Amino acid sequence: MPDSPDPPDWIVEQPGLTVFALLSGLLALFVLLPYLQYVLFGVVLAYILLPVQRRLEQYIRPTFAAITVVIATLLIVLIPLVYVISVAVRQSLRLVRSIRQGEINVETVEGVLETNGYAVDLVDLYESNQGRIATAIQEVTSGAINLVGSLPSMFIGLTVTLFVLFALLRDGERLVAWFQWVLPIDDEILDELSTGLDRLMWASVVGNVAVAAIQAVMLGVGLAIAGVPAVVFLTVATFVLTLLPLVGAFGIWIPAAAYLVAMGRPTAGAVMAIYGLLVTFSDSYLRPALIGRTSAFNSAIVVVGIFGGLIAFGAVGLFIGPVVLGGAKLTLDCFARARTDQPIAGAVTGGEGVGAGPTEPAGEQESATESDEGVGVESPTDPGDDSCSDS
Repeated sequence: MPDSPDPPDWIVEQPGLTVFALLSGLLALFVLLPYLQYVLFGVVLAYILLPVQRRLEQYIRPTFAAITVVIATLLIVLIPLVYVISVAVRQSLRLVRSIRQGEINVETVEGVLETNGYAVDLVDLYESNQGRIATAIQEVTSGAINLVGSLPSMFIGLTVTLFVLFALLRDGERLVAWFQWVLPIDDEILDELSTGLDRLMWASVVGNVAVAAIQAVMLGVGLAIAGVPAVVFLTVATFVLTLLPLVGAFGIWIPAAAYLVAMGRPTAGAVMAIYGLLVTFSDSYLRPALIGRTSAFNSAIVVVGIFGGLIAFGAVGLFIGPVVLGGAKLTLDCFARARTDQPIAGAVTGGEGVGAGPTEPAGEQESATESDEGVGVESPTDPGDDSCSDS
């Protein structure tokens, strides 16, 4: 067993300063915790909008560019997002109330099924599971209801998000440079971590969230044309389900097609099934077009990261959770390699493990993305074959 390395000189010579620095960082963390999800939301928005900031800085000063981006984000993203969530909550509550009050005429649905040759006793089935159905829907929307109910806290949180967004857009590069100067990590490892985390963020935000949003909008348009009720709620539910591997939009368009058939519209149900398949299989084209033919996460990290992130960070955990898990694996890989001075065990060059970037860039646009995306993170020109981000 190799001997443990001696502690750095700065720990031995300045123990009091080291303890004070750790306590200061811990106290700062306690200050951030109450609004951590809003701070992280601001970080994600800054990561996405940084290319816009850099483009505007070519024409106006950085401060005015940041103010312009923040105002546009408030008007184009945040206010419409709050409105859509409020509509989805109202529709889900209306659906729960209809189920509990028996407004859904199950006997009519059963009669339609019998005329089409399907003898199903839906009345007993519905009555025996009425409470479970309503409870399940209510649990899905309980988090959003609590968020809408706490309007003052949400207003303060969104204010924090906007200020974090403004600060990162204007001074993000200096903040990242300060972190790299403060952290007691070699520059080579810092470059590798920066490259790996940049790829993780890009794959999470674009590969998961953007694809889920596109598919949700596509399916929502189809549901609206078909006349399915509670379209906004079903669209939001599609977005959440599409983030999960092996689930996707199946969980929405299959019940919607069955509903249309039960309502005596078999043609509309068949069209909905075909359109739903097209929406589901569009993932095979959207994801490679946006991030290349590879993935930075495996299914376990995505599922655990999403559900664990929702509990730990709130709604922003949908895309922060997988990044946290993938970043932890990436950091531990770098730590193990620095400690043992050996290649990482089980590493597969160009594989699809955590932190693996695209093996075949999807054109010049993706190459520019890898170097420009991220809050002040500049990818090294040559990360090397032993980069921790490729492990």
